[in-house]
Amino acid sequence: MKIGIDAGGTLIKIAILENDIFTYKKEKSTDIERVAAWLNTVPDAQVALTGGKATYLNSLISQDAFQSIEFDATFKGIQSFLDENNMHLDKFVFSNVGTGTSIHFVDENKQIRAGGTGAGGGMMMGLSYLLTGKEDFADIVATAKAGNRDIIDLKVKHIYKGDKTPIPGELTAANFGNVLHNKDTESFTDADKIASVLGIVGETVTTVSIHAAREFGAEYVVYIGSSFLDNKLLQDIVVNYTKLRNFKPYFIENGEYSGAVGTLRLMDEK
Repeated sequence: MKIGIDAGGTLIKIAILENDIFTYKKEKSTDIERVAAWLNTVPDAQVALTGGKATYLNSLISQDAFQSIEFDATFKGIQSFLDENNMHLDKFVFSNVGTGTSIHFVDENKQIRAGGTGAGGGMMMGLSYLLTGKEDFADIVATAKAGNRDIIDLKVKHIYKGDKTPIPGELTAANFGNVLHNKDTESFTDADKIASVLGIVGETVTTVSIHAAREFGAEYVVYIGSSFLDNKLLQDIVVNYTKLRNFKPYFIENGEYSGAVGTLRLMDEK
């Protein structure tokens, strides 16, 4: 058995390889001691670690674990997933949307970090809690589905009020910029608020990502990360905004486990 673990700031992503088949699971980072206790029940397993909490996790387990740099592991995992999906991209940007967002440029077998943003899953969870009191990820995602962003976010079409717009009317002119315009006529539900939170997260991530893609001359932006898990609304925001700006988005199934898979692949290559 081989076990790859990406121990991040919010989640611990685990990829288990047995008989050439991967299975995946995740745990909260606050449960890292429980993850270590589980690893100690399988002392013969080959373990590969990456992520911000990898060194601490390594101190808790009996195995002589392999460790890799998070960026290198994520890139290796993305390459592995793309190969499995017969998606051949030589030049692209990938955005890893976890607690925050890290953005990288890939040119064949090399990757460099192109930047990032504090917008990500942490912002989504924190703002949703401050605005609605909700703190469960699944509840937040489910609630957002019924939200109406148009009464909270000011779009280009709202400014021009039917006149021809110089840029696409669906582009957001000001996130949360319609609140004061509608405060006396609309009732803002939790769904509206959270949908708008997902809007500002998704649009910020996409804007920074496509700026990187434009700078490096890349056509595709590959999006991964736990923030997209069962979160179709956030995925739709990112896909639509990327296409609106004339770039091509690509989502990897199980992409949030790229770091866990990648560190295993790097261990095999050492």
